[in-house]
Amino acid sequence: MFKLGKSQRSAAALSGVVTAAIAAAVLPASVAQAQSQARPTVPARYAQQHLDWQPCDKGSSLECATMTVPRDWHHPDAGPDISIAVSRHRAGDPAKRRGVLMMAAGGPGASGLGRPEGFVKDSPAVGAAYDVVSFDQRGVGRSTRAVCQTDQEFQDFLQGDYRDRSPAALKGVLDRSRKLAENCKERSGGLLPYLNTDQTVRDMDLYRSLLGVEKISYYGPSYATMIGAYYATEFPQRVERAVLDSNIAFNGTWEEFMKAQPMSFQRRFEQDFLPWLAKYDSVYHYGRTVAEVKAKWEKQRQALHDKPLVIGSVTIGANQLDNGAIRTIYNAEQGFPALAGSLAALDHWETATPQEKGMAGKVFGEYLSPDFLAEYFSVTCNDTPWTRDTDYWKAQSAKDTRALPLLGARELAFASVCAYWPTSPAPKVKVTGKGLPTTLMLNSVHDPATYYEGAVRAHKALRNSRLVTVVGGGNHGQYHNNNACVDKLVDDYLLTGAAPAHDTTCAANPLPVPAGAAK
Repeated sequence: MFKLGKSQRSAAALSGVVTAAIAAAVLPASVAQAQSQARPTVPARYAQQHLDWQPCDKGSSLECATMTVPRDWHHPDAGPDISIAVSRHRAGDPAKRRGVLMMAAGGPGASGLGRPEGFVKDSPAVGAAYDVVSFDQRGVGRSTRAVCQTDQEFQDFLQGDYRDRSPAALKGVLDRSRKLAENCKERSGGLLPYLNTDQTVRDMDLYRSLLGVEKISYYGPSYATMIGAYYATEFPQRVERAVLDSNIAFNGTWEEFMKAQPMSFQRRFEQDFLPWLAKYDSVYHYGRTVAEVKAKWEKQRQALHDKPLVIGSVTIGANQLDNGAIRTIYNAEQGFPALAGSLAALDHWETATPQEKGMAGKVFGEYLSPDFLAEYFSVTCNDTPWTRDTDYWKAQSAKDTRALPLLGARELAFASVCAYWPTSPAPKVKVTGKGLPTTLMLNSVHDPATYYEGAVRAHKALRNSRLVTVVGGGNHGQYHNNNACVDKLVDDYLLTGAAPAHDTTCAANPLPVPAGAAK
C-alpha cells in the first residue's frame, strides 16, 4: 500500500536552524551583554514567558506547548502577537544527554509538531542523547494559521489542463491565480507579509532561549534546509551541529530555484521512472520500451483531457494525472509501484479491483491542499524578489510546457500567484556560513524537488560544509530513508561531531522490484 513518507508529506512535493536576540533573564550576563551589542534585546514579554508543557495527544510520547511571538520581529510593538505551537521529546538517557536537536518541516507548508516522535524511533541513539524538539511554523497547523480557500474553492485552481495554451485557457489560469492570491490576503488578517523564513528563524531562536540552552543542533529536510541556512547565517554562534537534507538552492532566490524544477522533475520521470516501468512490463503491461511507455502516458493523458474520470468526489483529469506523477516520484520505493499500479488501473478501469481503484484515487486525487499552499505561497512569494510581469511567465511557461511538460505545464499557475501576491518587507539574507562549525549537507543526484545542481551551489555558498552525494538515485530526503551509509554518517556526526574530512558519496539503494515480477 502506498503511504506518503516524511519528505512527500512535506513537499509533494518534500530544514532549518534557530534565531532572534537573547534575553538577559535566560542567558548568563556575559552572553546576554554580548548579544545585546549585536542585536536588540527580545522584549521581556516574550523572553520571560514560561512554556506550559502538556501531552500533545493521547498516547503520544511528545509534550507540546504554545509560545507567543510578535507578528513582526523587526517591529514587535506593531500589530498583534501570534502563537507558535512547539513540541519536544525528552532525551531517552538523561545521564548521557548532550543537548537539544531542533527540527523544522519542509514544504513550505508542512507541519513539524509531531516529527520528533518518528525521528527518535528511526534513530534511538540520537533520541537517547538529545531532547528532540520541533514546532509548527508560523502560518501552519496549530500555530497561528494563514487562510486562503476552502477545499472546494481550491479545486478550481487545479481544474482543466495546464498544457492548454489557448487565450481562453491562459486567461482562466491567471484569473484563478489572482483569485487565490486575493483570497489569501482577504482571509489572513494581515498575517501574510510576515510569513517568511527570516521571521521563522527568529521564532526558533526565541524557542531556543525558552528551552534554556545557548546552542542547538539541527536537522531539516527540503525547505527546512533554507530555514537552517538562514538561521546559521543570522545566528552562527547558536549552532553546534547542523544537517541539511535535500537542499533548496538557498544561495539565490526562490524564483531562480523554481525555474529549474521543471528540468529536474522531467529528468526524474524520464530517466528513472519510465525505464523502470518499461522494465516491468510483465507486471504493469504499459509498454516494453521507454518510447512505448511515454506514448501510452500521452495517450492516457489525452483521454483524461477529453473525458475526465470521476471517482466519487474525485475527478481525475489531465492535471491530476500529472500531479500523481509529480507527488509519487519523490520516493522510488513507495512511489514507483503506486504510480505504476494506478496507471495500469486507469488502463483497465472497468475491470480494476476496488483496491486498485482506491489506490488510483489516492495517487491522482490527493495532492496539496489550500492550507499547505497558504504557507507555501507566503514563503516563496515573500522571501525573495519575484518577477511580477505575467507576460514574462506566459512566455517562460510556454517554453517549459513544450520541453518539460510534467511540471512545466503548471508553471504559469504557480508563478502568477506570486506575481499577484502582496509585497513583503522580508529582508535580504545572504547565506555565507561565516562563523559556523562543520555542517553536513545531503542530496541525491536525481532528486526531483531539490535538484542536485542547486545543492552544489548552496554547498559552495555555505563555507565549511560537507556534501554527501547519494549517487545512482533520486529520492527526496536521504536520512531515515533506508540508506545505511547516509544514516551512519549522520548519526556519527550528531553523536560525536565527527564529519567527513571532505565531500563524500553514498550509493543509492536499488530501485524496487514490484510484486509479481520475475525473479
